[in-house]
Amino acid sequence: MKRADNKKITRREFVSSALAATALTGAAAKTSHAAPKQKPNVIFILADDLGFADLSCYGRPDYQTPNLDRLAAQGVRFTQAYSASCVCTPSRCAFVTGRYPARTAVGLEEPLTWRRNLEQQKRDVGLPPEHPTVASLLKASGYTTALVGKWHLGYLPKYSPTKSGFDEFFGIMSGGADYFTHKDALGDIDLFEMETPVERAGYMTDMLTERAVEIIKRKHERPFYLSLHYTAPHWPWEGPRDEPLSRTLKTGNAGVTAGGSLKVYAEMMKSLDEGVGRVLKALDARGHARDTLVIFTSDNGGERFSFNWPFTGAKFELFEGGIRVPAIMRWPGVVSAARVTEQVAVTMDWTATILAAAGAQVDSKYPLDGVDLLPVVRGASAISERALFWRHGMQAAARVGNWKYLKVDDKTERLFDLSTDERERADFREARPAEFERVRGEYLKWEAQMLKRSPRPSH
Repeated sequence: MKRADNKKITRREFVSSALAATALTGAAAKTSHAAPKQKPNVIFILADDLGFADLSCYGRPDYQTPNLDRLAAQGVRFTQAYSASCVCTPSRCAFVTGRYPARTAVGLEEPLTWRRNLEQQKRDVGLPPEHPTVASLLKASGYTTALVGKWHLGYLPKYSPTKSGFDEFFGIMSGGADYFTHKDALGDIDLFEMETPVERAGYMTDMLTERAVEIIKRKHERPFYLSLHYTAPHWPWEGPRDEPLSRTLKTGNAGVTAGGSLKVYAEMMKSLDEGVGRVLKALDARGHARDTLVIFTSDNGGERFSFNWPFTGAKFELFEGGIRVPAIMRWPGVVSAARVTEQVAVTMDWTATILAAAGAQVDSKYPLDGVDLLPVVRGASAISERALFWRHGMQAAARVGNWKYLKVDDKTERLFDLSTDERERADFREARPAEFERVRGEYLKWEAQMLKRSPRPSH
């Protein structure tokens, strides 16, 4: 459904666009685009704790995101995209490795705690440098690689982005840092240039944007891969003019998660949206727009100021609101513009899609759990059903086709039909016992292949 870049989407229009998705996908199949022979540049933009409907093109009613709306209008918007987890570290592990987070020890952290806590607990956990990553595989395929923003997959001296395939890194190692002091929740400096902690003045979102733009504007002799992992709109909830407030926040999880408001959240989102606009403008200025694959999504569902409509649940939960996320893909000349698709997708698919677009070879010892989405978004293949699985704490979930198995706790298991009940209100466990056992059985088979749950608390 086309719309002006600055026009607010209504809830009725949102529902209409979702219902129209299948028709749009079918129409696009008649005008599929051929994959280009030249390797594209790749920009993967990851927002932090962004809820499903926190963009105006997804239905946010109280502010606008014109640049992200424009990105969606120039590409394909997914209405059934998922994160691999309902929290940070596992989802980031899933993207970087292209595999379910529960295949690695760091993926069991829900999420990874602060560096000082790990030192006190004498725990050694992080993404092993020898594990193939999207960056290392692209690097082997001739790409330059950079991570700008949040890592959250282990701390120095053993773990870092530059030990996992990234040529350069500018950002934070932990799960969250103050937007002005750039310190983590325990008060430790968390802004790094490569592997060196640095002190710089500036609002975090703007600083990450500026570094991303600088990388894009360089003279590139090889294709580049840029992972731009914004820390927004993750707590602490601070807008660009809230530096005085940042000085008053207490350390500790309770301190950095205090406060906030819908107004501040809107200001944070405006900064994020403007940042994406600057990145896209830089691509245009360098003449890279047509030969760059851009993907935008979130690491998990939204928190207290997010708009997760029409779903139940939020971050930390395996209800749809905790794992359904916005996702946009743009690749001019390859992906048709102004499309909406109901293709079910998950974090690992972005990895598989990027590697396929780049013609990169996957390590057979570490097979990907994601699938290449390019055939579907190019219109060369029809939408396919998926079987996806999640685990968080004592919660468990599986989506097989339109059926969703959900284990809320040890005593509560449910079955939902997402084709008619995306708000997960009608439990079919008793009415459809065969379906319940089938989907639950698929989950148990998947879980048997994963690492056992971590016995240690993350905080």
